[in-house]
Amino acid sequence: MAGERAALPLLALAGPTASGKSALALSLAARWPLEIISVDSALVYRGMDIGTAKPSPAERAAVPHHLIDLLEPTQAYSAARFVVDTQRLAGEVRARGRVPLLVGGTMLYLKALMEGLNAMPTADPALRAELDAQAAAQGWPAMHAELARVDPATAARLPPNDAQRIQRALEVWRASGVPLSQWHAQARSPGAAVTLVALEPASRAWLHERIALRFHAMLAAGFVDEVKGLRARGDLQPALPSMRCVGYRQAWEALDTGELAALPERGIAATRQLAKRQLTWLRGLPRQVLACDDEQLAAQALALLAPLLDAQARL
Repeated sequence: MAGERAALPLLALAGPTASGKSALALSLAARWPLEIISVDSALVYRGMDIGTAKPSPAERAAVPHHLIDLLEPTQAYSAARFVVDTQRLAGEVRARGRVPLLVGGTMLYLKALMEGLNAMPTADPALRAELDAQAAAQGWPAMHAELARVDPATAARLPPNDAQRIQRALEVWRASGVPLSQWHAQARSPGAAVTLVALEPASRAWLHERIALRFHAMLAAGFVDEVKGLRARGDLQPALPSMRCVGYRQAWEALDTGELAALPERGIAATRQLAKRQLTWLRGLPRQVLACDDEQLAAQALALLAPLLDAQARL
């Protein structure tokens, strides 16, 4: 029985921000013995609740959730750690006779899980701090120019202000002496079997409206005060991965400049861009698509997912 469970593919429900993933997952959990494994690089952080649309305490009490509130915002999480954590958690959930359901929109994590990873160096906090200090003095375009000298292939695919990816590429180079592009060319670890169901809108206008409504709802719920509280800790700065999350970056900048009136427009625009990137990532993964703006979504999701969930729940 345990072997049969382990052989089953993992089920994943993914989609762009505001596509209704969490609501659909919770409705499924009312019918099957599910535990939700979050696929979200922002939900891992404690104290970042409003701007991440973190599941409420009542929702988390009703349905077990994993990979939420793991870290302080000073820390970093990675795709490699996500893969290890998810494989461990999936085994533990199945050992309890329940069904793991992956839910979220960090497509890099899903891609790493499905396709495997290269065994490149892990994150080095001291080295990252050194790179952040250099970037603060010189600017990220200068860091991009340095990357172009040591790893032109990686630099060519990154814009000069993509701080997070430039930092990671330079970190890998300085830690190992091997360019990131060479690490990517090496053999990967085996990927996991994943049945991916993607929520994708037929109408971008529908998604854009939901993004705007959700951002305004976050502001009404106290998002700016949440970011003020994070700033007041004294140990956070805008270059950290946590503070680069969409919404938090724009709110931090608005508090720096005092231009809070422009925050809704900038936050909504950034979230739209995030959704566009998420959809681009999704199209590169093998998946089954459900139109999240279809009035019959619930019925269509049941028709698609019921046989898969029944098969897993029986074991």
